[in-house]
Order: sequence, then C-alpha cells, then structure tokens
Amino acid sequence: MSKFLKIAAGLAFLASPVMADGFGLGRPALPEEIAAWDLDVSPDGTGLPQGQGDVLTGEEVFADKCAACHGDFAEGVDNWPKLAGGAGTLADQDPLKTVGSYWPYLSTTWDYVNRSMPFGNAQSLTPDEVYAIVAYILYSNDLVDDDFILSDDTFAAFEMPNQDGFFLDDRLETEHAIWRGAPCMEDCKPQVQVTMRARVLDVTPTQAGADADTADTSEAPAAADTSAPDPALVAAGEKLFKKCKACHQIGAGAKNRSGPQLTGIVGRAAGSVDGFKYSKPLQAMAAEGLIWDQTALSAFLHKPKSFMKGTKMSFSGLKDQEDLDAIIAYLASVPN
Repeated sequence: MSKFLKIAAGLAFLASPVMADGFGLGRPALPEEIAAWDLDVSPDGTGLPQGQGDVLTGEEVFADKCAACHGDFAEGVDNWPKLAGGAGTLADQDPLKTVGSYWPYLSTTWDYVNRSMPFGNAQSLTPDEVYAIVAYILYSNDLVDDDFILSDDTFAAFEMPNQDGFFLDDRLETEHAIWRGAPCMEDCKPQVQVTMRARVLDVTPTQAGADADTADTSEAPAAADTSAPDPALVAAGEKLFKKCKACHQIGAGAKNRSGPQLTGIVGRAAGSVDGFKYSKPLQAMAAEGLIWDQTALSAFLHKPKSFMKGTKMSFSGLKDQEDLDAIIAYLASVPN
C-alpha cells in the first residue's frame, strides 16, 4: 500500500462515528460558541440585538469606517460598490443596483454590515454603530429623513422599495421536467440573436469604428439658467443637497466641515472661504481666476475629477441635467 493510500485509510478510520467517540474527538458546542456563529438576521427582525442608531451618528461612523471604499455619500469610490442611487433604473440596459434600488430586505443590509464590514476588520462594529450606518445608507438613498432613528423595535416595520421585485425560485416545479430529457445538441432553436453588448455594462473598451450608440461621447451638460429659478426646482435641489451635508453646510450660520461652507457660492471666487484649507489643485485654479459661476459649477458637479484633476472631493458627479439644474438653482437661492 502506498503512503498516500495509508494516510487516506487512516483518515477514513478516524472519521467514522464510532472511532471518533472512542478517541474523544470533538465535543458539543457551548452556547456562547454557537452565539458567536449564529449572526443571521431575518426580514422580520428575528436575530437582531438590542440597540439603535440615528442618521447623523451614522454619517460620522460611515465617514470613519466606510467612506474610504464607498465614498462620503455612499456613491462608491473607483470600483468599490455604490450603496446609494439607481432608483428607477432596474429596467434600464445598465441598471444601478444599490441598497436603495435593488435589495429587497433591510435585514440583508444589516446582516452584511454586521457580519463582514468594515473591510479588513470585520465584526468590529457595535450593534449601535451598525444601526447608525444602516440608517445613514437609507438616508443616502432618500428613503428616510435626517432625523430618522433605526432600532430593533422599528426595524421590521421598514419596507424596502424593491421588496416586491423578487420571487421564489420555482424552477424545480416548472422546468425540471424539461431538463430531464436528452440534451439537445444541434438545431435547438430556429435562430440565435445577440441581445446585449458588454459595452453597456462598461466592461468592454470602445474601439475605433464602434457603433455610435455604444461610444462614450458624453460631455459636461450646459450650465443651468438660474436667473429666476422655479420653486419646484429649488425644492428638488434642496433634496439633492442632502447628499452633500456630510461635507458641506449652507445657510445662516453655516460652518466649514470636511468641505467649505457653500452659502453664496454661485458667483463666488474659488478658494475664497475664510478658514478652510483648500487642496493644491483648487488653489492653482483659483489663482488662474476660477469663478464658481453657473458654467463652472455645472462642469464641476457633472464630473469633479475630470474638471479638477486631484480634487479631494470624492463625489463621483451628477449625470442628469435635471439634477444639475436643481442643485445649482438651490445653491443660487441661498445668498450671503
């Protein structure tokens, strides 16, 4: 018998139930050991520990523990996942699947954050911190207001927007009979069509000669005209500004945070807020005479990193012209 076969035979011998008992291998798990592994949280809140967390606390914890990968606004950094946005995109060719737009149950969010985050230091968060982070993620998706408090008592009552977008896998009942026959090896369908191109998913580089509808020809949208803003547009911009509050304040008594206060920014010279330490790229553009007029704001907020190479602002930008119009209208409505 070869050495390998002897080892295999020995392992099989030891693994048999009778011999395991005889050799004293293993013991019943202790209650505290089971509890350490039993972290599941069900959609109805079963398994949740006691605790609570509010949006504003969640903003601080998220900035400290999560923003390095997911951005200050849960918009994602580089290829790290986006946790906010994507509402109404699931039927698009390129849907944005986030916690707010796609996930069906809040328990999935809580369980994943509690079990696996932050990256590299999993299960280091307290229950209250997890509640606060999840509350902030909901706020970043415009699903709750900034005074929202999530707790083990209120958890089960919260319904996610896409809760009814999932259905049970019934293929065993509806398709199993089809699978059981002899497999088709030729002429299985009258014709085969390509219905989706990888370029839509932004994983295939566009090449010279590529179809015009798949090439990236996007440019910064035209500047918004906010000379006489529509009150509804200003209100929409104020709602969008919730995503900015993690770094910026605006209005009477506004103070600098991780970003400068934005009161009266429309028409203001760049880099002119007292007491704020601006990045070198912004200082350089300010020295060249950059004014935050409607054109500059529109270009910057569309693609910050393209407009200003090396900017510290992690926000990825606003793609829709309507959103740009709204946020600039709101900024313009709050003068010095």
